[in-house]
Amino acid sequence: MIVECSGVKKSYRQGKIEVPALRGVDLEVADGDFMALAGPSGSGKTTLLNLVGGLDEVTEGTVRVEGREVTRMKQGELADLRLHRIGFVFQSYNLIPVLSALENVEFIMMLQGRPAAERLRRSRAILEEVGLGDLLERRPAEMSGGQQQRVAVARAIVSEPSIVLADEPTANLDSKTGEDLMDLMEHLNGQKGITFVFSTHDRLVMERARRVVKLRDGLVVDEILRHR
Repeated sequence: MIVECSGVKKSYRQGKIEVPALRGVDLEVADGDFMALAGPSGSGKTTLLNLVGGLDEVTEGTVRVEGREVTRMKQGELADLRLHRIGFVFQSYNLIPVLSALENVEFIMMLQGRPAAERLRRSRAILEEVGLGDLLERRPAEMSGGQQQRVAVARAIVSEPSIVLADEPTANLDSKTGEDLMDLMEHLNGQKGITFVFSTHDRLVMERARRVVKLRDGLVVDEILRHR
């Protein structure tokens, strides 16, 4: 299993009150999964995604990624895990405004210390693969939302992580652009074997996922498996 969550609880303090976001979640993600964490706002899906990615700390329970216990890692170890093993796609794209599409994709590999020639070669190739080969020099403000999200996907997968965590990836896109983005990620899952986990309340994403884990009020309440 790439991800193993056991008895995961997460609470946030609001004033003097502890507000539970997750109430004891058990979840496993297998290599090659194309799955969605689904549920309404406040169900805990984004919180769970952030805990798996080491972006937040559990209140109770354990999270393991590739057998390593994220909940026991120090900040430096978490940063290394995120940099080398996990790709992130955010609802708001999180591209660097002053950098071109090519430079945004290169940025992760620059942090990894990869040679400039390799960074350029891999970034050009992956942007071609996601259909943006003619927009290499455009900055985020010069691209549509769908194009920016494709850059975000390219950045997430360029260093070949074991898993990509995508938080509401279609939320800011129209239905046609959302379909195209799901086509792209499904292709990358099938052709490259990249594991994808989405948080979503978008029916489009839920219908395309091969596995849907439904959350409500911080608990897993249902799971749907589809064979394709």
